[in-house]
Amino acid sequence: MMRTQCLLGLRTFVAFAAKLWSFFIYLLRRQIRTVIQYQTVRYDILPLSPVSRNRLAQVKRKILVLDLDETLIHSHHDGVLRPTVRPGTPPDFILKVVIDKHPVRFFVHKRPHVDFFLEVHCTLELGSYIKDLSVVHSDLSSIVILDNSPGAYRSHPDNAIPIKSWFSDPSDTALLNLLPMLDALRFTADVRSVLSRNLHQHRLW
Repeated sequence: MMRTQCLLGLRTFVAFAAKLWSFFIYLLRRQIRTVIQYQTVRYDILPLSPVSRNRLAQVKRKILVLDLDETLIHSHHDGVLRPTVRPGTPPDFILKVVIDKHPVRFFVHKRPHVDFFLEVHCTLELGSYIKDLSVVHSDLSSIVILDNSPGAYRSHPDNAIPIKSWFSDPSDTALLNLLPMLDALRFTADVRSVLSRNLHQHRLW
């Protein structure tokens, strides 16, 4: 009888310990996701060598056309029944607009590293978002478009860099992974000579 009670007590303890451990792992994973999402990342920008500066002086300055939704940000409004963002994930900012005389709130989430990405390759100027690259500049040899939708650059596939759609993954590094390629494109005379070799990648996204 005593042995049976001991076994029952041991099983109860093991079951309780297993549940406690599972709960601890759940809290740990949740905390890790929070840390990853809001951690401060240190970026090192190294100065160009004299050879690189000389090469840049010989080629034209490049133009990068950026898609917005699902490439740099993801947004959903308060009328969406099943948002793609994990419940409880705070937005980076809230945009309030009026549609058909009804106030609507858009919850905007920025893709990880987007601020640094824009800081390195963009100069803040007045302008608009245009997908027709020939309107942006007549010389297509110096224009690159970054977009998650192949249909957006159907007329100029040789000028495009595809990128996977982003919705809420806080560990996404796609923008950081693109920086070396964009840096290298600065040194080429015609971006199409490089980007046209990667046309097979466009259907992967």
